[in-house]
Amino acid sequence: MIIKMVRLFLSHPTKLLKLKTLTKMVCINHLVWYYIKDYTFFSYQVNEALHISEKERMFVLDCFQKIETEIERPIDKHSKKLIANTIELLLNYCVRFYDRQFISREIANKGIVERFETILDDYFESEKLINEGIPSVAYCADSLHISVKYFGDLIKKETGQSAKDYILNRTIEEAKNRIIQNDKTVNEIAYSLGFKYPQHFTRLFKQKVGLTPNEYRMN
Repeated sequence: MIIKMVRLFLSHPTKLLKLKTLTKMVCINHLVWYYIKDYTFFSYQVNEALHISEKERMFVLDCFQKIETEIERPIDKHSKKLIANTIELLLNYCVRFYDRQFISREIANKGIVERFETILDDYFESEKLINEGIPSVAYCADSLHISVKYFGDLIKKETGQSAKDYILNRTIEEAKNRIIQNDKTVNEIAYSLGFKYPQHFTRLFKQKVGLTPNEYRMN
């Protein structure tokens, strides 16, 4: 039974909450399945899972109880919709709970952002930039020993930027310094920043800065 499985995870207010099993067990309509990708916490690692309060735990168990009741009763034309709506309600509340958790862990999260910046600093000073190109979100998350989705959500909440945009903006700042501080051509700077094609660098620079690299150097 669903409730019995859930209690394995929620037997204590601070136990970890895991919902993926439920979505696999219950037959729900295509809309919930279509939007399930929007719930990024399904890709979090176990140590990044949700810690819930006693009040939140009771709400979760109530949702599971409603689902179990619908599963056990004779199926009618309302069953599928009621189960799907209850699951969607539960998942949306989990998004709220995670938002609360990100806020309550603000100090720890800022530490991760600082380590992220250090990883970028080290990367831009190494040969990896030339050999492997701009650091990917996956590379940074792996270096921090957290999942890609958790990392992306954390950076978005802490900086207001997606992790990808943060990395690209950091790359542009490095490009600005190199354009001003040395006499290398734009092509040479592009290659030194890991761009295989200088025109891609020029396009990105113009998009972010509003000027081409040469125009920026002249100003």
